[in-house]
Amino acid sequence: MTRASMARKYEPRKAPAKKIATSAMIASLAAEGYDTVSAPFGEALVQAARKDDRIVGLSADLSKYTDLHIFAQAMPDRFYQMGMAEQLLMSAAAGMAREGFIPIATTYAVFASRRAYDFIAMAIAEENLPVKIVCALPGLTTGYGPSHQATEDLAIFRGLPNMVLIDPCDACDVAGMVPEMLAHDGPVYARLLRGKVPTVLTRHKPDYKFQLGRAQMIREGRDVLVVSSGIMTMRALDAAERLAADNVDVAVLHVPTIKPLDVSTIVAAAREGGRLVVTAENHTVNGGLGEAVARELMLAGVHVPFRMIGLPDEFLEAGALPTLHDMYGLSVARVADQIKSWL
Repeated sequence: MTRASMARKYEPRKAPAKKIATSAMIASLAAEGYDTVSAPFGEALVQAARKDDRIVGLSADLSKYTDLHIFAQAMPDRFYQMGMAEQLLMSAAAGMAREGFIPIATTYAVFASRRAYDFIAMAIAEENLPVKIVCALPGLTTGYGPSHQATEDLAIFRGLPNMVLIDPCDACDVAGMVPEMLAHDGPVYARLLRGKVPTVLTRHKPDYKFQLGRAQMIREGRDVLVVSSGIMTMRALDAAERLAADNVDVAVLHVPTIKPLDVSTIVAAAREGGRLVVTAENHTVNGGLGEAVARELMLAGVHVPFRMIGLPDEFLEAGALPTLHDMYGLSVARVADQIKSWL
């Protein structure tokens, strides 16, 4: 809890101007105007498993909240409920990988990155085993506060050798990443959007398909280049439409794979036209996409105006997600306002 939140705790309660029906442990992100797909991860995993009997699923008492219950219902003999023991979950997954299986281990992102890190590092990453760690509630996608907000998960795993990192934007990314990460011969950490997941990317780029390790330009623009990942690509695209009304032309380059980073595509896009380059991520500004892009631009000798949109270097507050996203600069309105202020 921050000093500001402690001070607010003792302020007189005021009736809200408009009551918003939302949950702190929200399953799906609000995406006004977008169609949604139910449980794209679970459905895609079942399809893949029907073609490959090496695929097994494991969860630490969170199958319902990682959409792995879809797999468990379809293939109960290949599903393992490990209980609330994340270290055991990762160790068991490593053992299965050594026996020739392709384990999918699901939990919340905070539990994988904080509680089970050493087991992932020693049992999975060091041995370069094909364990796929798929985690819900990444970044600021829950209002339950620091105990459940994995604001630093990408920074933690970026420093781990052999680990591939995926931060999907929408249902298309989630469904598309499943066969590609299963085909990758090594460990993968993937952030997960679960429940009713919006379909965003194909609306703006009808031929979009997820490609592991590849960034793709979703929208062209002459004034600003937003390099984004995860849900912030959706927010960047919506903000770009708002800014177009003010004659601000925004390009959006979607980077669903954080490691390995598609350096050539990012650098080439940043070189074009002397645009303001803005990174946008649902992650702390320390150690994530923004710092990775800044490093590569400096090494390539690309000198352009550069700004970062991301979460602050602090433990975040609890509350309703719409309020928190606006507070920490991740809402569409706040993204648009920040970009406009930098021009």
